[in-house]
Amino acid sequence: MTIPTATWRIQFRNGMTFDRAASLVPYLKQLGISHLYASPIFTATNESTHGYDVTDANEIEPAIGGRAGFDRLAIALKSAGLGLILDIVPNHMAASLENAWWRDVIEHGEQSRYARHFDIDWSRRLTLPFLGDPFETALENGDITVKADPESGKPALAYYEAFYPLKPDTWQESEDDVLALTDRASIAELHQRQPWRLMCWRDAANELSYRRFFEITGLVGMRVEEARVFDDTHRLILELVHSGAVDGLRVDHVDGLANPQAYLTRLRQQAGPECYITVEKILGKDEQLPTTWPVSGTTGYEFMAALSDALVDGNNISALRKIYNDVLDKPVNMAAELREAKRLMVDKNFAGEFTTLLTLASAIAAEESALLPENNLRQALRELLIAFPVYRTYGTENGLPQEDGELLQQVANSVKNRTDPPDPAALNLILRILTGEIPAHTRQQATTFRIRFQQLTGPLMAKSVEDTLFFRQHMSLALNEVGAEPLPRTFSLDRFHAEMKVRLERQPDALSGTTTHDTKRGEDARARLYTLSEAPAHWATCVARWCEMNRACVVTLEDGRAPKPSVEWMLYQALAGVWPATLQPRDHAGLAALEERFLAYVQKALREAKQRTNWTAVNDDYENAVLDYARNLLSPANQDFLRDFTASLQPFIQAGLVNSLTQTVVKLTAPGVPDIYQGSETLDFSLIDPDNRREPDFAALQQMLTARKTPLDTDPAHWLSGQLNQHVIASLLQLRQARPALFRHGGYLPLSAEGAREDNLILFARLDNTEALIVIAPRLALNLPDNPDTASSASTTVALAAPLSRRRYRNILSGEVLFVTNQITLDAENSGLPLILSSE
Repeated sequence: MTIPTATWRIQFRNGMTFDRAASLVPYLKQLGISHLYASPIFTATNESTHGYDVTDANEIEPAIGGRAGFDRLAIALKSAGLGLILDIVPNHMAASLENAWWRDVIEHGEQSRYARHFDIDWSRRLTLPFLGDPFETALENGDITVKADPESGKPALAYYEAFYPLKPDTWQESEDDVLALTDRASIAELHQRQPWRLMCWRDAANELSYRRFFEITGLVGMRVEEARVFDDTHRLILELVHSGAVDGLRVDHVDGLANPQAYLTRLRQQAGPECYITVEKILGKDEQLPTTWPVSGTTGYEFMAALSDALVDGNNISALRKIYNDVLDKPVNMAAELREAKRLMVDKNFAGEFTTLLTLASAIAAEESALLPENNLRQALRELLIAFPVYRTYGTENGLPQEDGELLQQVANSVKNRTDPPDPAALNLILRILTGEIPAHTRQQATTFRIRFQQLTGPLMAKSVEDTLFFRQHMSLALNEVGAEPLPRTFSLDRFHAEMKVRLERQPDALSGTTTHDTKRGEDARARLYTLSEAPAHWATCVARWCEMNRACVVTLEDGRAPKPSVEWMLYQALAGVWPATLQPRDHAGLAALEERFLAYVQKALREAKQRTNWTAVNDDYENAVLDYARNLLSPANQDFLRDFTASLQPFIQAGLVNSLTQTVVKLTAPGVPDIYQGSETLDFSLIDPDNRREPDFAALQQMLTARKTPLDTDPAHWLSGQLNQHVIASLLQLRQARPALFRHGGYLPLSAEGAREDNLILFARLDNTEALIVIAPRLALNLPDNPDTASSASTTVALAAPLSRRRYRNILSGEVLFVTNQITLDAENSGLPLILSSE
């Protein structure tokens, strides 16, 4: 298997085609990328912006070039010596009439050859939650009629531009009569005879008859655990792998599958031992990827979380937390907040999935003649789901693996120790169902329950933490990221080094990402916001001053102040993270461009919080009040604020640029395969999607790389443009290609320093046989105007022992060759540049 030395993620669609991607190959080659890492390329719904809503898994999207365009890209990559990794989506497809399989299921119901391809509960009619109102209301309003489908000519129930095919035996003997129906009662009766029923999208959370992806009713779960479904959905994928056009696969949302290990085992067998495979999997605290999975590792969310230990000021984070509590005028109990978010998901957003589990548990209880009131089972199941600390366990028809059984027991103990524990008998029954300790005649039902439970805990965790809690609690937005821990914790370099050692041992070939299409903000926005932890009091003073300057824009609504203090805190922090490094207060065009992006983020943040507004019940008055406040922040007329904000932000911008370079260096030298998201090789201050899917200026990137100078030119303008980051990436990727064994297998050795800057450095070495690399990168680099030089005039030394000592090294960034004895002495003056030494 060829392990990538570096991947570069590209987002197809939105104007990006295969031919355009092929034109970027020389740039990627020059940058030092080994593999292009492509977003889903298979045919998806019309106007799809991401490709995860696949409609045909065996066709390459015509809108981006089709098979011919793909082949041209593959040839261009191979000719340049680059590989290709595809993002595949086995968990779900689009629940869309554009999906021929789904349309066939609608038309033929359980008799469709694809009826078991989709994860549908066929004990009831297939629900189609795509109406804006209840069926009866839509029918009464004349929105539902009988018409001939423009494509097939067959009778269909028409709802605006959607034509839902009728089951053949409900019209074939009387086609003209059916097409002539206008009477609402007759149309309702015709609808009643279908194997499906149209319903309002607002009712999906309670009544859906198919497994969906998270809360997205337009994405239906697939049953790839069935060999036939696997074969039908992977035919083209495997053809591309076997042809040599594709070198690796990234498996989207692996935790959504019924049996991830069985799926991955089959995928490995079918794809072959040479295919590089990674999985999108979020690891909880102290959780590791199962060793039995035949993959190279995850897509790297845990690496992103580990970086916060290196870049957050652990000594001051508690002060920032206290200040935020003061803003709220009450202490934040994050454990209680997490529980509340999970309770909301269980009781409302995933109510239908919960009811399915409860029905199964009640049926098993009845089979065992256990006299358990349904409410007791409800409470036990609810508490177990709320208390679950990781995305899922990996039980099968044989029960739970030992480590998962131990985890389940820990969770059960925490539930039992609550002040209001559920009924012990009910909890014990659910535990026995999950572990498989039940009579043989209920094992099939128990297996179904176990799979459904495991497929629910992941979405429940993700939506509770990433898409609810992280939009409610704003102490540090940099820490509200995919894969991050929701509960307060300490931050330390020791913990970072420990994580890297484990990464080398357990996932040396996993991707190390710092920005993805799913992150809440770009890596450089996050790097800048980490610096707030270095000066919490100063930041709080700035926010208080800005709040006072914009106080006239705060309004009082019937449901309270808008924005309230915690939302103001969020707004200033989010604006600080996204603020372009060179934007000036009188740049009207720049302010207008930023406003468009920022307001979209603010609206999404308010709705994801699900407090005073949400996606299903929009509170226009509240949203407009907060959006008006945010709009005022970027108004050219608000010059007093803009000048103050811009000036106050400068130290954080400078320290953030240092953090940006440091996290880039660490990503490229620590264990793992560095993954670079399109355009983030310079600077990425994007916000949450769709903002983070904007196309970068590829021409500018290419021109910047071509103008690269060696030795390193540290012109301040190159910091601000990101050219410095790009230069460092190109230099280190050349080294990774020259010494792959060092970066893949080389030991990870934390180093220590003594002197004025000993707490402001990340130091480690990579060592493999005769090759060595020493990395010394700055951290905690914030210098405020009232304290311009926090460092002593004394130097700092880094002690080196054999085999790192007494050998020749080349400075990767300057090209200088030097002989290092038993220590490295760092000048008191700190340029913000890392020192990267490669043995000669």
